[in-house]
Amino acid sequence: MSKTTSSSFIEEWAKGQKPRGSSVKGSSVFYRNLEEELDASRAQHSFVALHNQTPNLVDFTSCDVLGIGQSGAIREAFLEEFSRHPQLPVGAHGARLLDGNSEYIETVENEIATLHGAETALIVTSSAIANDVIFQAIPLPGDAIVYDELMHASALDGFKHSVALCQKSFRHNNVESFTNTLISVRDSQPQIRNGTRSVLISVESVYSMDGDICPLKELLEAAKQVFPSGNAQFVVDEAHSSGHLGPNGAGLVSELGLEKEIAIRNHTLGKTLAGMGGVIMCNQTIRNMLLNHGRQIHFSIAPALTLAAAARVGYEMLRTGKTVESQQRVQHVVKLFMDSITEHPVWDDANDAGILRIPLYEEDDWNDLPFVSHICPVWTRPKQNLYLSFHLQTAGYAVYPISYPVVPRGADRVRIILHAHNTDEQVKGLAESICTWAEEMLQIQRSGGKAKLPAAARDAHSLLAKEGVNGSK
Repeated sequence: MSKTTSSSFIEEWAKGQKPRGSSVKGSSVFYRNLEEELDASRAQHSFVALHNQTPNLVDFTSCDVLGIGQSGAIREAFLEEFSRHPQLPVGAHGARLLDGNSEYIETVENEIATLHGAETALIVTSSAIANDVIFQAIPLPGDAIVYDELMHASALDGFKHSVALCQKSFRHNNVESFTNTLISVRDSQPQIRNGTRSVLISVESVYSMDGDICPLKELLEAAKQVFPSGNAQFVVDEAHSSGHLGPNGAGLVSELGLEKEIAIRNHTLGKTLAGMGGVIMCNQTIRNMLLNHGRQIHFSIAPALTLAAAARVGYEMLRTGKTVESQQRVQHVVKLFMDSITEHPVWDDANDAGILRIPLYEEDDWNDLPFVSHICPVWTRPKQNLYLSFHLQTAGYAVYPISYPVVPRGADRVRIILHAHNTDEQVKGLAESICTWAEEMLQIQRSGGKAKLPAAARDAHSLLAKEGVNGSK
């Protein structure tokens, strides 16, 4: 693979860091202020821009976990489904509560609910919108929201739109902190203590930036102990378990057999299912609350029938077991990656030096876990995740750096997503390339920093200089 082809991401990144404030000096203060704000990011080399996919890179970044998108299977099934229903419009005629509803979308919702063991389901235009509308519409005055501190930004936005004034976070995946937070809410909120108001508990099944899995059973038991009358209910965001965890890809809640215990589940129709949209699993009472009080549903066009058709064929693949082998394959490649990287001769030194870390599996033996996550973040020293991503992109692997504000300051990482369509050779090659970069960083450290930057980062800074950007920080 040519270096020019594989480093196109780096070239695009370098072009994006060029300051533009001086180019709008003649514009109104409105545009000047905006460019000054953007230039502050450019000065830190943290400006982001859209970039086109490089087709020859090995995919370790997309959410097409089972490969049904890249294989063309979902496209073929969608076209067949749409041809069977020539009367279906491409889009929607209006809001769901006006003339945007249809028998077809309700049929699809019922089929989805059946697979998940839910009473009913409601399709919305994205799972991010689902998070927002759930927390805007469901909590009542006097209710409280308790949430994991690493909840997705869309859930946090939903909290802001909620009438629940009592909102408290607990330490990530920490059952003791969760229990203490519930006790604090109970003791400080009389209506919740006397059982006339409720606590909504917001967690993710698989956390998108950390890859760890929610200890849902333990949290559920703790909630029952603090609130034995049942006025603590869970909202589980299953965006990163949809399609590839649980029986027929039904998610973590179904994997644990907790369908009857969880009030609301938020699944995505994108990512693993290679479609678009979100679907909320709940009972009829909650569905009616969403329809009657969900502002995003009231003031948005209904989900397109094309969205529903894509969802239907994706769920048909799950229901008929066509994805089971791919689900098992994902478990294999994750463990292969972990074995390959941790058994590499450079791993222990790089890990001890803090050059590479995989906190997700520092305490657990991944080979003994009943299931593992497809998301495997490789942590680096602050800002060095950019260097590692440059190195891997140049080596032919599609990965991207994740930094603040997406993750906390000082928690920089490269997020690796492993797929059923990744070959064993590709997975081993990725692990080898990561460790090659780590060895280069160790050599720089041993030399006293004579070569301040690894090779791929030096190339990137040369591109910055070419663009007239000070890249010698």
